[in-house]
Amino acid sequence: MPSDVPSELQALKVPEVMTALRLSRSKVYDLIRSKQLTSYTSGRARRIPADAVRQYMQNRMEEAA
Repeated sequence: MPSDVPSELQALKVPEVMTALRLSRSKVYDLIRSKQLTSYTSGRARRIPADAVRQYMQNRMEEAA
């Protein structure tokens, strides 16, 4: 059965972002606090859109160039 939600719309948990970016938990939360990484909460759960992770990585690559 096809989903109504596009596959590119994904919300990642903090540990998944930690693994993807190879960063510590505190560094991920620092990025969230400094608005370098967009996130939202649903109840007590913090979620980071996969697009936000891709954008953060793109920004870092542009800064390094």
